[in-house]
Amino acid sequence: MSLTHQQLTTHLGKITPLDRDWGNKAKARLDNLTKPLGALGKLEECARQVAAITRSLTPDLSRKIIITFAGDHGVVTEGVSAVPAEVTPQMVANFLAGGAGVNVLARHVGAEVRVVDVGVAVPVSGDGLIVAKVKAGTDNIRKGPAMTEDEALAAIQVGIMACRDAINDGAGLVGTGDMGIGNTTPSAALFAQFLGLNPGDVTGRGTGIDDAALVHKIQVIADALKVNKERCTSPVATLAAVGGLEIAGICGMILEAARARVPVVVDGFISSAGALCAMEMKENVIDYCFFSHMSAEQGHRLFFDKINAEPLLHLGLRLGEGTGAALAMSLVEAGVKIMTEMASFAEAGVNHDGL
Repeated sequence: MSLTHQQLTTHLGKITPLDRDWGNKAKARLDNLTKPLGALGKLEECARQVAAITRSLTPDLSRKIIITFAGDHGVVTEGVSAVPAEVTPQMVANFLAGGAGVNVLARHVGAEVRVVDVGVAVPVSGDGLIVAKVKAGTDNIRKGPAMTEDEALAAIQVGIMACRDAINDGAGLVGTGDMGIGNTTPSAALFAQFLGLNPGDVTGRGTGIDDAALVHKIQVIADALKVNKERCTSPVATLAAVGGLEIAGICGMILEAARARVPVVVDGFISSAGALCAMEMKENVIDYCFFSHMSAEQGHRLFFDKINAEPLLHLGLRLGEGTGAALAMSLVEAGVKIMTEMASFAEAGVNHDGL
């Protein structure tokens, strides 16, 4: 049975504001450690935010799980990607075999990767694959809606349940990931619609399209927003009209992490579109998010400007999959370890007069 609008509203009502007192307690602890005040910069900010999310000064982030949602896009038929749609299921197989970029970086930081088929256009299988296909790819957003609202809700529910299962399996830190050839197009459409920006300002080259294809892609997005204009009446309706199944899965994942008070690391451009959908549904969801990096995709900087946030990393990444989330997870965990493992002045016998 699919998620209903009422059930989504109930879920959103369970997402509470951060407990700022715990953030203040974390700051007091950090300020008493063997270093000058604020000397570890963003690592200290990460620790304070995690403490406020988890309501603990000793949160355990050792179990880290990245959930990579896979889905296809009907708009690929418009020539918006340099890579054919059949690469989506091929990359799902690569994830399951442990050979993709996200697998390498997840192993590097000690994280697990879980792969969810929420909307791959063809049947896929493999050991470890979470099969929760809502629809065999979205419809072409240039011609009409990507999916129905019921399908968008079902994909949100897939994300909620995948995240809930990860948390029940002990994850103290979760990260988002995506796979879907063509998915920078619906992501840019969502940025344009929700943030009131022109398609040309938020649309990038995705898989590496040339100048002519970029001009065409911008027009496709403009057409999609025009043909779906009357449908974009709410966050869910907008997600259904111009979004993607994996984007909806990411949205649901973030909503569940916030409800469960578990910090979530948001990957790149596509994951940020999912986060934006979640934030449109419940504004304070942003307080539970760590944005991993500034994508090389045009428009990501405008997104951060609009939401008044700053990512942890600036590495020119544009792969997706959860690669940026994996790297940033290590920083969030490092900040917490500073808070929990570093000696205080009294413990170390260090004179801190003047610091």
